[in-house]
Amino acid sequence: MTSTPDLRPQRAALLQRLLPDGVPTLWCPLLTHYDDQGKLDARRIARHLDFLAPSVRGFLVPGSTGDGWQLSDGEARELLELVTGLAGERGLRLLIGVLKPDAAAMQAFMADTIAWLKQRARSDDLVDALRQASAVGFTFCAPHGAALTQGDIAGALDALLAGGAPAALYQLPQVTGNEIAPETVRTLASRHANLLMLKDTSGADRVADAGGAGIDELFLVRGAEGGYSRHLKLAGGRYDGFLLSTANVFGPQLALLIEHLRHGRRAEADALSARLEAVVNAVFAAAAPLPYGNAFTNANKALDHFMAHGPGARAVTPPRLHSGQRLPGELIARAGDELLRHGLMPVRGYLND
Repeated sequence: MTSTPDLRPQRAALLQRLLPDGVPTLWCPLLTHYDDQGKLDARRIARHLDFLAPSVRGFLVPGSTGDGWQLSDGEARELLELVTGLAGERGLRLLIGVLKPDAAAMQAFMADTIAWLKQRARSDDLVDALRQASAVGFTFCAPHGAALTQGDIAGALDALLAGGAPAALYQLPQVTGNEIAPETVRTLASRHANLLMLKDTSGADRVADAGGAGIDELFLVRGAEGGYSRHLKLAGGRYDGFLLSTANVFGPQLALLIEHLRHGRRAEADALSARLEAVVNAVFAAAAPLPYGNAFTNANKALDHFMAHGPGARAVTPPRLHSGQRLPGELIARAGDELLRHGLMPVRGYLND
């Protein structure tokens, strides 16, 4: 019988090159802001990053919350060109989202992005090129399709990982129509030292709960909202960190919650978690019926509207979406009401500083 090689030293060495200060505990799939003409709003994106940078050190760009499934390749490249520059100035770290419905499209986008990174860095060393762009790797989901077998999913992801690029898997059954099974993750982790992380937004937590060899060697981040004070290993849970859409809005509060857990202040963490969850549940439920965009983006843009403009945000034109529509005033009002009800309304917006 052939034994499985121990990839832990290789994985640790790669992480050390990419993240010498350690993997951030809190990550955010950054919102993409647009101006009135539908172009990227570079100033707004920069100010949003300034607001988050003291508490959130890692970002997924573009993620689902940042319109990653809707952006064209050209739009995604423009966003990456902007955010890599902003991240470098602020000492932030990026995962590059490869959100495509099939393996061929993922392979093509990764190949083009790797070529761009190497040309930008004037280096053939991908890790060096990533570091120069403040990036740590690529994030991709299983191909879309409810009928795909685990063999189909494993084959597609194995081919993507075989290129050697540092990577994170993204469990997103709400979009892909399937789940990557724990045994599939275990097999991929045992074959590819460049598989470093897994983000699970399913809410079922099947991979993290399975644990064991291979899985426990990955940095596991939870993307599902709710229960913030009980899912981290700091609290006896299964996850090393969070990669949450609501970090766009509640980055400071989530960072404080993590500090409460780190210092054994469980009651304070639970109380803060309950306040955050109450706002998130109410605003996400209000955003769910909208026939355009997605609930993650729409709810977070409604809440971020108040983070940006403060208590007077109701009088400011609602944010534009990738589709060209604007969020309805009713959703903006609901977001403001919930922030006030739970004591989370900012005194002043980050655009007013």
